[in-house]
Amino acid sequence: MLSTMLLPLAEGTLDKGLAIAGGAIGMGLAVIGAGRGIGQIGGQAVEGIARQPEASGKIGANMIIAAALVEGVAFTAIIIAFLMMPSLK
Repeated sequence: MLSTMLLPLAEGTLDKGLAIAGGAIGMGLAVIGAGRGIGQIGGQAVEGIARQPEASGKIGANMIIAAALVEGVAFTAIIIAFLMMPSLK
């Protein structure tokens, strides 16, 4: 049944569509993972500052550095997923 529905499609169209869908899913997972990681970093930093207010400067600086590293990894994953997707010609 599925093969008769897909017959009118041009050769390779389904493969391109699946590759694009896979790239989009990969990008979404990278963004979700980065959001969760940065959320955890922020939450733990706030807890640490609440326990030791005098260390807020060091905790805040380390939080910013860690969040930037997580965001950099997510951005790299998005770029790689975008480059691996086929072009729509």
